[in-house]
Amino acid sequence: MIILKLGGSILTNKDSNESEVNYTNLNRIAKEIKDAIDILNFTSNQDLNKSESSDLINSLIIIHGAGSYGHPPAKKYKIGEPFTEEEYPKKRIGFSKTQNSVKKLNTIICDALINEGIPCVSMQASSFITTKNKRINSFNLELLEKYLKKGFIPVFYGDVVLDSKLKVAVLSGDQILQYIAKNININKFTSSKKINASKKVILGTDVEGVFTKNPKKYKDAKHIEKLSSLEEIEEFDSTTNIDVTGGMIGKIKELLELAELGIESKIINANEHGAIFNALNNKEVKATIIRK
Repeated sequence: MIILKLGGSILTNKDSNESEVNYTNLNRIAKEIKDAIDILNFTSNQDLNKSESSDLINSLIIIHGAGSYGHPPAKKYKIGEPFTEEEYPKKRIGFSKTQNSVKKLNTIICDALINEGIPCVSMQASSFITTKNKRINSFNLELLEKYLKKGFIPVFYGDVVLDSKLKVAVLSGDQILQYIAKNININKFTSSKKINASKKVILGTDVEGVFTKNPKKYKDAKHIEKLSSLEEIEEFDSTTNIDVTGGMIGKIKELLELAELGIESKIINANEHGAIFNALNNKEVKATIIRK
């Protein structure tokens, strides 16, 4: 199983006050995903003499960030922060605006994938996931499993959800990724015993993995090829922009927890042409590999 996470900074102008899609990146990445699927289709059919959808189609999940569509309204209405009953009406409107905005971005992304012939299906977290103090406490994987069995590629995204303690909260795509990777039983979907069932995570960001310091600020920042602990990063608060979902450090913490379970993650620069394609095909690409 491959779980591909595309950062909001790759697909949108995340720092913009207006919702802006980076169509150049989006259309290129959609094509790279389709090209990778086509190649892996051929390999799977050749090895297993299959005539139906390949293992990649059956076990590829895409998750994307909210970028400039989700962060501004979530920040403006302070979604996930404590509030009084008198503030609830305003908070509900903020929740609705944020949910509606990220849903629009997801539709645009799914349109690009469908235009490339990718059988994707939108998965709206707020419709079937809840949290407790910002951590997932209810996520029925049955629906996801059914779509995978039918050969669809589910597309999740960062969203706002109901929270049993805070009433409402922001749910990041990174947390969705971690939950799926931890809890889904990949063996259900393996079409042949010859295939070694494994889970891989690819995180497409705007940098070539993790550095000792922010490479955009410090010339002496060194690229980390393999990361197994946060102690290897010298300056936590400057590795990337901090957003309402926790920034790069939040992403790394989620991936390190997966590493403890033997699930390997790879952080790549999705701005680079061919990076997504190469990563999906397990070809060489500059990255940081997170594993124990």
